[in-house]
Amino acid sequence: MSGEMFVWDQLKKRLTGRDRQIDWFWALGFLLAAIVLFTVNLGYLPLRDWDEGIVGQVAREMTRSRLNWLYPQMVGNVPYFNKPPLVHWLIAFSYTFGGVNEWTTRLIPAMLTAFSVPILYGVSRELFAQRIGAIFTTCVYLTLLPVVRHGRLAMLDGAVLCFFLLLLWCLLRSRRDLRYALGAGIALGLLSLTKGIFLGVLLGVIALLFILWDTPRLLTSIYLWLGMILGLLPVGLWYLAQWQHYGLLFIDTNLKQESWRRIWEQVGGHQEGVWYYLLEILKYPWPWQFFGLQGLWLAWENRNFAWGKLVLLWTSIYLVAISFMSTKLPWYILPIYPAFSLAVGAYLAQVWSSREQDSGWIVEGEKTITPFSFPRYLWCFLALIAIVGWVGVIYFSGIIQTRQLMSPKEPDLQLLLGAVAMTMTIAAVLLHRRDRQFMIILFWGCYVSLLIFMTSDNWIWELAENYPVKPVAEIVKSSTPAGEVVRTSHPGTRPSLDFYSDRRVISVSPEEMKEVWMNNPSPYFLLDHPTLENSNFPNARIIKTIGGWNVVTKNR
Repeated sequence: MSGEMFVWDQLKKRLTGRDRQIDWFWALGFLLAAIVLFTVNLGYLPLRDWDEGIVGQVAREMTRSRLNWLYPQMVGNVPYFNKPPLVHWLIAFSYTFGGVNEWTTRLIPAMLTAFSVPILYGVSRELFAQRIGAIFTTCVYLTLLPVVRHGRLAMLDGAVLCFFLLLLWCLLRSRRDLRYALGAGIALGLLSLTKGIFLGVLLGVIALLFILWDTPRLLTSIYLWLGMILGLLPVGLWYLAQWQHYGLLFIDTNLKQESWRRIWEQVGGHQEGVWYYLLEILKYPWPWQFFGLQGLWLAWENRNFAWGKLVLLWTSIYLVAISFMSTKLPWYILPIYPAFSLAVGAYLAQVWSSREQDSGWIVEGEKTITPFSFPRYLWCFLALIAIVGWVGVIYFSGIIQTRQLMSPKEPDLQLLLGAVAMTMTIAAVLLHRRDRQFMIILFWGCYVSLLIFMTSDNWIWELAENYPVKPVAEIVKSSTPAGEVVRTSHPGTRPSLDFYSDRRVISVSPEEMKEVWMNNPSPYFLLDHPTLENSNFPNARIIKTIGGWNVVTKNR
């Protein structure tokens, strides 16, 4: 029996009622685990610059004017041209029921990312003959730090993961029921209405090439093309409405400045080398990157199977596309992680399902070499992570007190590193003893470690890179008239400050500040202490002060 016939035979066998019940059980279990991980401690920390502050502004302005639902704006009636407003619409709905706060701002993106977890399980069940491959794939995806952290933020990337996986699931299901192709077209429309037509084209090309390689007959399905029309029609109407309202300004800003220009020119100082995203994959998805190369090699060896085709097309096309873009941001890599999880999950499942004498371990003094054997040095890497974790536990306990080193006492980090160290220690020991149960330890330990991390104050570590935004925003809001533009000496714009203060706070140079002071009868400045002391503004009056920042205006 050929490989493809075997897969289809296995797929037919699992279409029984009991198998469907088991799949629903696993999907529900993964959904519940994802909801817990993606929503715990969700509204405790302030919104992050940049994306969260901008998304929050746009969604809140929608609740203030019906016109803003069609023509999105930020604070100060500034048109928002960056991305289509699907996620902003959903967050605005959450504002109408739960008020404007951090929890309602992050809830919709977090839930969409959480739903991507069982959808990936469904995708994996369509690709793998055995359920174990889908289970391992979903466990890897659920325990990836970049997916969990960025998926919890009020950003658009979690929705991109959800809609693209939904598109793939519908395409894979349509191989047995063409009506599911209708959902694939609608999912493509949702994807394009989330982050723009350029990303929709890129991910759509990946899906199209997969169809051409795997199931070209789907291209003749009326359901697919009808779904494309239904999905892309709202996208086209929204772009047409913006063009009619703003004219060439929208075309130049949205399509050229915010999308096309990022390909050949760095925007906002975010320029890195061509290897940037490879380094991101090596740095953050611990410990699963150790299995990544083996998973990709396994996909290459199984390129005649649907899962191998999808992984190879997905990783190669998307990684090359974003690597050669001039503008690089860490979250651009997120759409590749489901493919990464498929490769790693398939590899782990092969090892788990293989017999001991065929697994590549040393058995009775003889070593059997197979494509599914683990590198013998892998346990050393796990042991190294464990050692680093235990050192961190000691360091953040605060017991090291010398002239050269004063270690801080951080119970949250100590607990997190303790969980990581314990997980890696047990997994390294089991791996060294050739016990495949080390995979279960890694899955469970990584999930618990991420859960601990998300309950701490450190999961948005970028907040420590700048002054606390909420106290400063409070003095700006309480001491300036509504709608007032506030100038600040801070070198960069902070959208989160605009969100919390409900004022437009713009950064200006000292020369511009002096000009505004001379020509404006009632200017409002947000100045730090050194700038205020060196400014020598005549008739200056400090309205409020907090944390080294002052709201200043003229004496009347």
